[in-house]
Amino acid sequence: MTDQAVAPRPVDWGLTHGRDRALDDEIMALVRTGERVLDLGCGRGDLLLRLRMEKGINERGIERDGGAVAEAIARGLAVVEGELGEWVGDMPAGSYDLVVLNQVLPLMEDPVAVIEGALRVGRRVAVSYPNFAHWRIRMTLALGGRLPVNPALPYQWYDTPNIRLVTVADFRRLCAERGWHVVREAFVSQQGPDTAAPVRALPNLRASLALAVLEK
Repeated sequence: MTDQAVAPRPVDWGLTHGRDRALDDEIMALVRTGERVLDLGCGRGDLLLRLRMEKGINERGIERDGGAVAEAIARGLAVVEGELGEWVGDMPAGSYDLVVLNQVLPLMEDPVAVIEGALRVGRRVAVSYPNFAHWRIRMTLALGGRLPVNPALPYQWYDTPNIRLVTVADFRRLCAERGWHVVREAFVSQQGPDTAAPVRALPNLRASLALAVLEK
């Protein structure tokens, strides 16, 4: 299986740091002490490091950016460089308690295949993604006629690594069609690069970031 992403290019991790960490508390709450956690697209290992320090997990991270992998390894984390789909395809079924796909769906050519693979190797899968139906995005398109640039989607149209756009409604529909059981959801609205507020109603309109916990 090939991965699901555009060709690698230098990553500005500072540009997406606030977005990537906005739902970490929700993911932390999913994990019990000592569980096995696989983070697909783990970046520099920020989430894995916190999970190991606070929950004593047995971690594994897969990341395609070599510089980020080097940083994660320097922090003492079990992270390897590679394509997400290829690694998931080679792993034994049920080998992890939780598989994390944090803000990587927009980068993938075949997100369905990667999620299916994650559900095969993990008992639970936590998927987070930016919601392209957020009201600010709708207003930017409707009134300004331009593609949005905001904390959840911080790139300009000409340098974005994203090749997929998804909304809460789209993702929920996909889960229903594929038979993925959504056992938990969480939503936030980013107020700035490093601040986010919980969203408890009308998430497809009001949330800029979403998290779904799946079981098969």
